Amino acid sequence: MSSSRPSLNTLLVRSALEALAGDVLLVDERLRVADATPQARVRLGLGELFPGRPLAEVLRFREGQGSLEALLSHGRPLEVMPRGEGGAGCSIRVRAVALDEGAKRLGWLVLLSPGEAGASPQGDVEETFHGLWTRDPGMKRLFRIVEKVARTESSVLVRGESGTGKELVANALHAISARRKGPFRAINCAALPPSLLESELFGHVRGAFTGAVRDSPGHFRLADRGTLFLDEVGEIPLELQGKLLRVLETRTVIPVGGRASVPVNVRIVAATHRALRREVEEGRFRADLMYRLRVVPLFLPSLRERRGDILPLARRFLDELERQGSRHVERISPGAQRLLERHGWPGNVRELRNVMEYAFVIGEGPLLHEADLPPEFSEPRPSAEPRVPSASLQPGRPASALVRPVDDHDPATLRAALEEAGGNHTQAARLLGISRVTLWRRLRALGDKVTR
Repeated sequence: MSSSRPSLNTLLVRSALEALAGDVLLVDERLRVADATPQARVRLGLGELFPGRPLAEVLRFREGQGSLEALLSHGRPLEVMPRGEGGAGCSIRVRAVALDEGAKRLGWLVLLSPGEAGASPQGDVEETFHGLWTRDPGMKRLFRIVEKVARTESSVLVRGESGTGKELVANALHAISARRKGPFRAINCAALPPSLLESELFGHVRGAFTGAVRDSPGHFRLADRGTLFLDEVGEIPLELQGKLLRVLETRTVIPVGGRASVPVNVRIVAATHRALRREVEEGRFRADLMYRLRVVPLFLPSLRERRGDILPLARRFLDELERQGSRHVERISPGAQRLLERHGWPGNVRELRNVMEYAFVIGEGPLLHEADLPPEFSEPRPSAEPRVPSASLQPGRPASALVRPVDDHDPATLRAALEEAGGNHTQAARLLGISRVTLWRRLRALGDKVTR
């Protein structure tokens, strides 16, 4: 009596496919599913009696049979829906790799992309918005707010971590506003010393200081009838904040070394990674200027808060790199996908773009492996348990060592965590083993006990 159990060789092939490529279908020359890895069966809702089913019955191609032909003929990625009753219920990215023996076509390897599902039957699809890309509902709501705000002349303050796309939001506000025919100027307020920043913003007259051999208009005048983007506005020194406030109130600017006021017609979009209210409380930022800048606050989520975008964005960056280079990456290995999804992404989308470029250059062949990722991805991950910040560590112990339980109600412990994290609340919360919201509540409750 013949056994229906798969042979050892079959199990070995399945295990190898799952380890290297994750969710995979083997399709024969008659376009019938010959085999599938366990994860692919779960994703597609396939039962145990699936072998021999036509591929068109397993995957629902949105554009009809033509999409199936395009997939198998050209290997270009497509978005499909599973037909199985127990399937994931969301779209799946698929690619096909032809399997040939000489001139004979044996079949295809159909690669499914777990974690890259973005379009649900309810229409939760990807959206590109002036250089920003997402499948995240929160980001899409932000896009709609930007569209509304762009129709007004209100000053906008964009909050978000480095690398989240604050300047892209500023560009979008300008591009869809009534000022779109005017200039768009951007200046990083943290990149210049106070004396040079004043000249760059307000301009100067000839002879105002050593080296001022000619008049310079400054960004406010250069942005006349357009939009001026003040990046990292929280870094403007107090002595310049008063002058900036006067420009916003009078709509005139006086160049450094000058006496006459020059009228300017500029919309201000500012951005910062700091909470300006806290900066005001700590005496580093003027409250009246904050209210002038923060008429409409917009909050850009970090990449950690939209983890469903990580793998699709990684794939998009790889597609861009493929158009410029000679390597063709068919697939990100399951192990590399897990590392990408679990990474903290302190540099957000900008960091992800750099990581994918590194992996594209370092690796070889059609599969992107864990070893292709930068060195920090292969370093041991810190313990998930709360750990004590450096100020509470025993002498001679490394900062990452767990010495004793953390009391996150203790002002000294919170202060030490913030110092070790360089003021980054997200990193400080991670050190303490609590959420960022919990840390915010602790800081609010303890107030001056932490900052002094």
